Amino acid sequence: MYLFQRIEEVIVQYSDARRFIGEFLLGNRDDIDKYSMNDVANLTFTSKPTLVRFAKSLGYSGWKEFMYAFAHETVVQKDNEYNDVNPNFPFDANDDTLEIIEKVSCLQIQSIKDTVSLMSVEDINKAAKIINQAETVVIYGVSPNSYYGELFKRKLFSIRKKALTPSPGESGLISKTLTKKDCAVIISYSGNNPDRSPTSNIKFLLNNEVPIIGITSGGFNYLRDYSDVVLNISSKERLYSKISNFATEESIMFILNILYAKVFALDFEKNKDFKILNSKVLEPERQATFKDLVE
Repeated sequence: MYLFQRIEEVIVQYSDARRFIGEFLLGNRDDIDKYSMNDVANLTFTSKPTLVRFAKSLGYSGWKEFMYAFAHETVVQKDNEYNDVNPNFPFDANDDTLEIIEKVSCLQIQSIKDTVSLMSVEDINKAAKIINQAETVVIYGVSPNSYYGELFKRKLFSIRKKALTPSPGESGLISKTLTKKDCAVIISYSGNNPDRSPTSNIKFLLNNEVPIIGITSGGFNYLRDYSDVVLNISSKERLYSKISNFATEESIMFILNILYAKVFALDFEKNKDFKILNSKVLEPERQATFKDLVE
């Protein structure tokens, strides 16, 4: 999770001086280098010691180190931001239907392009090999990520790969039954909080030597630290201040589709034959009048 997202978490969780400092930082992110420590203290009605405590609460030694990291992240993200639309508010109240269609489609296309730029062939190959060799693939995630996991599970079923998508209430029990012959796919945008699902399962998985594939946002987080391989979600959206997860959901679905495609390709002819045969047997009622769809 990036620093700007961690600051947003502080804003949501607290109503004291930390909130005022966080709101000021995010509200003036693009020109934060113009403000001295004294300026920030005066404009947030706090003090220099309070700013130091704020920085330390986010893991930095002091305000100077924190501001360097925050300003550097801002510059890097500005250089790589989406060209045409704001990922948090891609349209506004004055846009008509055609404008909304254009902007949301543009956002999703840019999200896929950004996800591709973050992909490593080596990591995709490693993750696909882990899944291909696993006896059982368990896909962890809370809503809405659990919905994407369900679609991925169904695709794996179609090539005779056993997969599960446990509910948060059952995930701990299932995690304790897994072994190093299985594998876990954990989808978590923030990737933090080891006490809550899905990342709460990591301790059980590590204890049983279960290979972990993490699908998470950029920056440092708990999931990234303990995964055998990490696939990166396009991470331009804020955690809370946004219309929807338009970009994130597109990124996650694209990652899962690429992962499935690579697993399929590892034994292409066998998987193709199995999938087509099963479709004919299990879906005989499917018919089409459009000639291009007829088998």
